[in-house]
Amino acid sequence: MARRSKSSAERPVISKEGWQKARQLLSYLKPYKWYFFVGLMFLGLGSSVFMVFPAAAGELIDIATNSSDSGWTLEDVGIGLLVILFVQALSSYFRVLLFAHVSEKGMAAIRTALYDKLITQPTAFFDKNRVGELTSRSTADVQQLQDAISITLAELIRQIIILVVGVSYLAYMAPQLLLVMISTFPVVILIALFFGRYIRKLSRDRQDKLAHTATIIEETLQAISVVKAFTNEWFERKRYAASVNQVVDISLRFARIRGLFIVFIITALFGAMFFVLWWGATLVQSGDMAAGELVTFITLTAIIGGAVASLGDFYTQILRAVGASERIMELLSSASEFDLKETINTTKITGNIQFNEVGFHYPSRPELSILNNINLTIESGQKVALVGASGGGKSTVVRLLLRYYDLISGSIMVDGKKLEDYQMQHLRRNIGIVPQEVILFGGSIRENIAYGNHTASEAAIIDAAHQSNSWEFIHSFPDGLDTIVGERGVQLSGGQRQRIAIARAILKNPSILLLDEATSALDAESERVVQDALNKLMQGRTSIIIAHRLATVRTVDCIYVLEDGKIIEQGRHEDLLTKQTGAYRQLAKLQF
Repeated sequence: MARRSKSSAERPVISKEGWQKARQLLSYLKPYKWYFFVGLMFLGLGSSVFMVFPAAAGELIDIATNSSDSGWTLEDVGIGLLVILFVQALSSYFRVLLFAHVSEKGMAAIRTALYDKLITQPTAFFDKNRVGELTSRSTADVQQLQDAISITLAELIRQIIILVVGVSYLAYMAPQLLLVMISTFPVVILIALFFGRYIRKLSRDRQDKLAHTATIIEETLQAISVVKAFTNEWFERKRYAASVNQVVDISLRFARIRGLFIVFIITALFGAMFFVLWWGATLVQSGDMAAGELVTFITLTAIIGGAVASLGDFYTQILRAVGASERIMELLSSASEFDLKETINTTKITGNIQFNEVGFHYPSRPELSILNNINLTIESGQKVALVGASGGGKSTVVRLLLRYYDLISGSIMVDGKKLEDYQMQHLRRNIGIVPQEVILFGGSIRENIAYGNHTASEAAIIDAAHQSNSWEFIHSFPDGLDTIVGERGVQLSGGQRQRIAIARAILKNPSILLLDEATSALDAESERVVQDALNKLMQGRTSIIIAHRLATVRTVDCIYVLEDGKIIEQGRHEDLLTKQTGAYRQLAKLQF
């Protein structure tokens, strides 16, 4: 299992470009902009109506003390408060509903776009990125962004409206008292900017560490049989605990900074507020202010204080969402192999293949050359084998033919046309592969066979099962084709999984067939049954067979012997055995 991790130096910080990337995600919300704007209207209405309560509370006191000159009664104010409560409740309901519509639909579009982008990434992308980290981006980061849009953003706007309306009313009612209160604002803003920068970094670090813990879980569960075989549960537990502890350490640092920020706001803001209240009480005592006005002022000041105190927390949550959106945009802006929306060419490839001076090294290991100017020619319908010691470049030939990687030098021709000139999906639809390690999906046998052709009929699926010598064991199961194979096909034996893979390839009906050590992991009986199925599958197709067991390639049209990325011998089985010092003869001696 890989243990790669990014250093902190490689982690991008939220910059001006980061904010721009965050704004780019708003394009996914554009189809629902009217829902958002109407939701804002309800938000503004509810927040504005809410600000009537302090004035109503002051009016009630003035009426009760016979100092009101409005002419209203207690009953009038009570009815008015009931109407205000109804309006606010109704506006809150529609605001929540509309914002939920925007966030759910918008995030669904982002999730779909992320998934489309992930499954169209080149193989080299997955060599450099761990699956757990990618999963975290498409789940945790998107959820954080959704929370920001559906909850945090609405609350932030609501508090701003309360702040603006409240301050405006206080400026009209008691400008002298207001001056003392707002004198703390510039200081709070400066401190917020200072804390915000540090909080952003901690938030990104925490997300990265959380992604790392998700990766450990995924790796461990995928390789659970290996973990148990080596009794390494203690090791994995220790590794996971260490990663969780790193998350805890960063979270506690994050909490300390937020705590200091909140302490500052409470001390500065509410200290000033208490002083203002004391001053207001002296004005009432001297007769310069009515008791109801003081109650209104106290209530508004408390509401405004709460709004300002919450702004810092909402600000950090918005910053977290910006950090998450930046990581999402990094994925969405990466180059794909092809566009899922493009129309796929359905013409059949004949299967003539030529490798011309092909040179290659893997992008992650540029210093290690895998193929060194190899040349090989395969006519349509021919069966050829690639043999040689491990690391000679056999599997790389197959990967290059599937265009998992781009060539470093030379060219590969299929039917006289360069490989890169083919539409990616058109090329791969004409190539079938039966690998050594078969990966099945966790559904039914029917679904796994039909993966080769989703439009295949029941009769075609059963026919493919017959041809692959798998119908006998499928028919013996109580649920037949509807038998659930389990995660990665664990409920089937190796030979059974191999035959399901062959049935899948038969249903695909490819022009070019790639067999990568398809029988090497099987016992003698399973190998005989699977080899018989493979022989049926290879009929009439251009077939490239990678094999260590030379007994399986005796009848092919041509054998290529690879060593250190070069073809050192080629010919039929019988011809290569006549070369006394040949590499193939030496391999045959070891096996036979």
